[in-house]
This record gives sequence, C-alpha cells and structure tokens, in this order.
Amino acid sequence: MHDAREVLRAYFAAFNAGDTEGMLALLTDDVAHHVNEGQVRIGKDAFGVFCAHMQKCYDETLTELVLFSAEDGTRAAAEFMVNGTYLQTDAGLPEARGQTYRLPGASMMSLRDGKIARVTTYYNLADWLRQVS
Repeated sequence: MHDAREVLRAYFAAFNAGDTEGMLALLTDDVAHHVNEGQVRIGKDAFGVFCAHMQKCYDETLTELVLFSAEDGTRAAAEFMVNGTYLQTDAGLPEARGQTYRLPGASMMSLRDGKIARVTTYYNLADWLRQVS
C-alpha cells in the first residue's frame, strides 16, 4: 500500500514549484479532473493543457497545507490557502491587472496503485471575483 499523504505532498510540492511534469508523473493515465467550474477533464493530456492555461493566467502558491487520507490509502484530501496573482485575463472573467488574491481551497483525490486517479478541486469563486474586481 502506498502512503496517500506522501503522494499528495509530492503533488502539491510540484504544483508550488510550477512543475507540471512532476504533477503529471503522479497521475494515472485516465485521471479524472473535476474542476470547481466547468466540465470534467479525462486523461493526463487534458490535465496538462489545463495546467498550461492556468500557469499563463495565474501565479499561485498553496500554503497552510493540511493533508488527510483514508486508512486504506485510496482516498485523500488537502485543505490549503491559495495565494495568487492574476496575470492574464481569463475568458469570461474580469480583466487581469496583476491583482493579488488569497482564499481557502480544497482538493479531494482518489488513488489507485500509488497514483492519483481523480482530482476534485473546490474554492469560492464569488470570493475570488470580489477580490479581483
């Protein structure tokens, strides 16, 4: 059995380092990515495209990371603070002018064979919109 919290710790360290390849290495090929707003993306390729878009529009670091895991290692979660800068206007959202923001977020994950098979991320979009508007 793999330690789910160690997998998540590595995933979020890669996120904070802007290391998309490092994040992708921790995902199953058929990963299901459930974003806060929008459609479920399936597969590493779709996840990589999402990450590239996000890194173009946002510079984010996660702090105050707290990890949780089920005893059998098949599910884990993280709670954190998102500390960000809005770099480039994202379609359908307010104009980017380098605004900074800070808001709580969480990710729930399913694991299979030591890799992340599902990523579900939540944050308060209304709070983010208030901070950047």
